[in-house]
Amino acid sequence: MAETTNSVSRSRKLGPEERAAALRSMRDREVDVLVIGGGIVGTGVALDAVTRGLRVGLIEARDFASGTSSRSSKLIHGGIRYLEQLNFELVREALVERGLLLQRLAPHLVKPVQFLYPLETPIIERGYIGAGMAMYDAFSYTGFMKPGVPLHRHLSKKRLQKEIPSLDTDTIIGGLAYYDAQMDDARYVATVARTASFYGAHVASRVRAEGFLKVGERVVGVQAHDYETGEQFEIRAKQVVNATGVWTGDTQAMVGARGEIKVRASKGVHLVIPRDRFHSTMGMILRTEKSVLFVIPWGRHWIVGTTDTDWQLDKAHPAATAADIDYILDNVNRVLSTKLTRADVEGVYAGLRPLLAAGDGGSTAKLSREHHVGHTVPGLVIIAGGKFTTYRVMAKDAIDEVATSIDGKVPESCTADIPLLGAEGYKAAWNKRAKIARAFGLHKHRVEHLLNRYGTLTDELLDMIRKDASLADPLPGADDYIGAEVRYACTHEGALHLDDVLARRTRISIEAWDRGVAAAPVAARIMADALGWDDARVEQEVNTYNKRVAAELQSQELPDDESADRARLEAPDIVPLSALPTADTVGTRPEPAVS
Repeated sequence: MAETTNSVSRSRKLGPEERAAALRSMRDREVDVLVIGGGIVGTGVALDAVTRGLRVGLIEARDFASGTSSRSSKLIHGGIRYLEQLNFELVREALVERGLLLQRLAPHLVKPVQFLYPLETPIIERGYIGAGMAMYDAFSYTGFMKPGVPLHRHLSKKRLQKEIPSLDTDTIIGGLAYYDAQMDDARYVATVARTASFYGAHVASRVRAEGFLKVGERVVGVQAHDYETGEQFEIRAKQVVNATGVWTGDTQAMVGARGEIKVRASKGVHLVIPRDRFHSTMGMILRTEKSVLFVIPWGRHWIVGTTDTDWQLDKAHPAATAADIDYILDNVNRVLSTKLTRADVEGVYAGLRPLLAAGDGGSTAKLSREHHVGHTVPGLVIIAGGKFTTYRVMAKDAIDEVATSIDGKVPESCTADIPLLGAEGYKAAWNKRAKIARAFGLHKHRVEHLLNRYGTLTDELLDMIRKDASLADPLPGADDYIGAEVRYACTHEGALHLDDVLARRTRISIEAWDRGVAAAPVAARIMADALGWDDARVEQEVNTYNKRVAAELQSQELPDDESADRARLEAPDIVPLSALPTADTVGTRPEPAVS
């Protein structure tokens, strides 16, 4: 029978001590399931496995969500455009998951968001799109749960002019408004990782799988490299799950076998625009000649994107080009009365979609967003493809496959009934937000910001502020975030480097006009106090972050992928001195390709 965890950790912290304990446990004792990859799928797999009673480890070569899972459109949605592709099952599956996340699993992190679909021709287009949205609404119902968002509605041209005064209505005759949901993708992943750790999974970032352990043809574990200490060691496992997204092919090559799953990377670029650059009560979804473009409300900003182009260069740091930015601006300006320019862009980010590859080499926009589980090598399960919205289903399918090769009966997945940390009691805490604000001398909007990022775990940040009032101060150039969030990222959320905090635990790197340069020294000092850094380490972290910002800004001025990629790679990777290659090591830059 599968070996279960004997002593389940109930700590809600995922700090340095917890990381060290997880590594000791994985080094000293075989796990039932070892997950490679700390994105949304990998952390979801770890949570699914540990809540079935399995002994679970998870390693991630960089930071949690540092790849695709922090660079999405930040939507929890069925994908209304997939209805036109007749992919009804994918849409329905995603909409059911949307309802679960909104109402049961993560109401503190996942919120409804309203979109406009503008219409340019009367009767036929309204009827066609309206029928699709009626189907979208119907698919979101299940036997036990309502959608969690309002149904779609039809809007006249006059109503549009009132709700979106910045819209150019010369060619638009009306529209349809519908709801989906959104979340902070990187924060969501960090919360899933912490929840898996809370239930007993051994979770560690900055640990790379550099090779597989094999007995005959069977995979029995990995050779691991801890980039924080430089230590190399083995992790033994009954089954290994590869959840490395766009690096799936690299993993398959490492095991010495060609698997049946081929993943193709598609680059998606998004722009971050100040909310006051145009006025609207809702977001928009627009057709382009290639795909669709979203205009998404994002706090005091808009997120506008995305592109969908083939990418065959550096997977760790995909670069946005001037052409990508111009493409997005040109398409959104088609419907705006006051046009946006490059001067309105305060942030840019690029990510890679891990799409299941087709054999024809055609457009990535037409590739499937479905997922696939493979067991091509004994002891190694691969999960690839899919959408952020359906991560829980993907995780379930992966562990169902694992269960077929583990002795004894493994219980069925129960994650549909397991709220993420911070969800329990969230609505009650939200109703008390004004009282909480008065008790701590904070503005009510500040408490709302914390509750919508941490849920009931907000109490832990407020405890920090009670002990050190300076942690309530906002960060320079990033007024939405306070010092307590930086410290909390280190002590509770697994942040080990300045980039982890500014790019993922907060979103300062894309929301601040200076991309976080002013906040960096202050944040680094707070991290130094939490992690025991000396002055030299603080300087190194700030310099490394600033070089990243400079390289990204330079890449965004260049015309094509190749030149932008070269510029982006001028910035050093975040690797501690203890883990840098020695003189006799091949290459000069460690490649975080796997996990």
